[in-house]
Amino acid sequence: MPVPQPVETKGKVEVIEFFWYGCPHCYDFEPELKAWLKRQPKDVSFRKVPVAFRDDFMPHSQLFYALEAIGKGDALNDKVMYAMHKENKRLMTENEIADWVASQGVDRNTFLAAYRSFAVISKARAARQMADAYRIDGVPTIVMQGRYVTSPSIAGTKAKSIVAMDFLEEKIRKNNYKQ
Repeated sequence: MPVPQPVETKGKVEVIEFFWYGCPHCYDFEPELKAWLKRQPKDVSFRKVPVAFRDDFMPHSQLFYALEAIGKGDALNDKVMYAMHKENKRLMTENEIADWVASQGVDRNTFLAAYRSFAVISKARAARQMADAYRIDGVPTIVMQGRYVTSPSIAGTKAKSIVAMDFLEEKIRKNNYKQ
């Protein structure tokens, strides 16, 4: 990454996963990433950022931030990916998305109010700008401390990307969390 980006969490190891709900590689990487996250100490700050490489992917970014806004992100993010990759649900339109979310026990109108909100749309647009700033051209991609980039495709395998993340995590700590 030619130009490091600022981190949001000073004095911590910042880890960002850029992903897209429709990406089969993201779905396949989730178990390894979750296992890695479970063994991390408190100085690791993790967040997911949905990437919309095209305008027709923006509904998925809005879905991510709408679920977060109504407090259902943790409960439903994995289920969204399962629905798309194992149940062949496209979830590309507002109606398809709202129907699916309602099938998960969430009030449709509450969800749609969040999905259509200025805050959610703004976050989805900001995520796209962030992906552009980091020059993300594929997912899943992990960015650590605003400057180090790895992914299963860069490292060669999912396991090697986890090894790279462990290495970078230690490097960041040794450098006192500097960018």
